[in-house]
Amino acid sequence: MSKLGVNIDHVATLRNARGENHPNILKFADIAINSGADSITVHLREDRRHIKDLDLKKLCKKRIKLNLEMACNNKMLKIALRNVPNYVCIVPEKRKEITTEGGIDLKKNFKNLKKIISRLNKAKIRTSLFIDPSKQNIELSKRIGTKCVELHTGKISILVKKGAKFSNELKRIKHASKLAFENGIEVHAGHGLDFKTTKILRKISYIKEFNIGHFIIGESLESGMPSIIKRFKKIVR
Repeated sequence: MSKLGVNIDHVATLRNARGENHPNILKFADIAINSGADSITVHLREDRRHIKDLDLKKLCKKRIKLNLEMACNNKMLKIALRNVPNYVCIVPEKRKEITTEGGIDLKKNFKNLKKIISRLNKAKIRTSLFIDPSKQNIELSKRIGTKCVELHTGKISILVKKGAKFSNELKRIKHASKLAFENGIEVHAGHGLDFKTTKILRKISYIKEFNIGHFIIGESLESGMPSIIKRFKKIVR
């Protein structure tokens, strides 16, 4: 049975539009967990466009499993070590991007990633790397010392939504998932996922966790968060 992580960044986006405290992300974190989510994900971006430092501090104090997405730098490492979330996922970050555009460049950031993940492992924070699905990335992830990888599913999600052929991208994800498993690395998947793409990827037994945010928040405006999360839970089981 795979797990479901729910990203609540865009609850904070809506809240920040008024500069007040509604909708309250702590309340929505509780709603998500009570609806069946296994963990909550937040991305503390360097420009603080949605999640704020105080949000992270309060969420880490709650009795929920929290996954912190963060950039690969010492400033974010210090924040993670200070707040001690259950999990950390290291992601690439460009100031002007609308959303994460792809996996992190492991070759370029190899030394820094190895140092940061070593510190997080010592703090007993489960670490993952957000990567594009490829043999090279899995091999580098193993050398870096990460316990998990989260495969970027943005490309296959776009192809599925367009009704285009996605078999080649699906093969890449399958092969990367199998190789990661064979190297003792836990496999997660995330980015752009909706019901249809999640059903397709759920057939890959090596994927143990799906992290979904934007689609859940968007659909929840129509159907309510509990019903959307419960539907995803049925898919990932």
